[in-house]
Amino acid sequence: MAPQRISFHDQIARNKLKSFFLILSVFIALILFGVIVGYIAGPTYFTIIMIISIIFSLSYILLSYYNSDKIALAAANAKPASQRDYPMYHNIVEGLCLASGLPKPRLYIMENKDINAFASGRDPEHAVIAVTTGALEKLNKHELEGVLAHELSHVANYDIRFMTLTAVLVGMIAIASEIFLRSLFWGSFSNDNNNKGRAQLIFIILGILFAILAPIAVTLVQLAISRKREYMADATGVKFVRSPTGLIGALRKIAAEHPSPQSKKVSKAIAPLFISNPFKTKGDSFWSTHPELKNRIAILERM
Repeated sequence: MAPQRISFHDQIARNKLKSFFLILSVFIALILFGVIVGYIAGPTYFTIIMIISIIFSLSYILLSYYNSDKIALAAANAKPASQRDYPMYHNIVEGLCLASGLPKPRLYIMENKDINAFASGRDPEHAVIAVTTGALEKLNKHELEGVLAHELSHVANYDIRFMTLTAVLVGMIAIASEIFLRSLFWGSFSNDNNNKGRAQLIFIILGILFAILAPIAVTLVQLAISRKREYMADATGVKFVRSPTGLIGALRKIAAEHPSPQSKKVSKAIAPLFISNPFKTKGDSFWSTHPELKNRIAILERM
């Protein structure tokens, strides 16, 4: 019996919904932590923790957000791709922009023998796409179109903005947990209310466990969101070109490759941006930013 066909519209909607519920779980974790800390030390103390966490988290992440394109390009050592030297690259992107209604992003090249690409930028007006020289040399036009459609999909889906919001929430929980644990260590809480007694002790224990485990749990959720956005970019790319075959061919070639020395020099900080993890770690694990290539191919084959 032939496998049931998948609509790219359904795949996009499904992964949007999963991403929403995953980020909602991070927000709920933040609220639960607030309830626990508020019970132990009072709402004033929790408000102070949240203010400090928000300031530090937003300051660091928003600085990265507004300079995301520059940071990614510098980390990948990407150079501008002129229309004269790379006419096919520009022509494909221009055609995809017409099909998607997006402004044309700035195009860049990375000197790397492996097949890979990434997109960055806080919105379509500030977007960049970079591809490796290996992608231009090893992929045919149809396959390159599939890769570029995938990257343009990240721009269309505002994935940098979505992942920045996730990073802010995860950062707030991590910072708040650190402050809470240090406050306990230095004895900042006093138990002068004998009526609370055993209940407060239970909440302190819960607070310690939550402060230790919550940053790990929300980081795993953040990675799960990253994998869902990759699936969604695959489906949106198919929507743009109306065919999954180009991307399937490109992913198969990527799966058959072994990392070159150049890929090992890529900063791990920007590895999640690429269409495939440059370090070729196993996908679909709890600690992976990318789904398994064979799973992505299997879904695309059913579209």
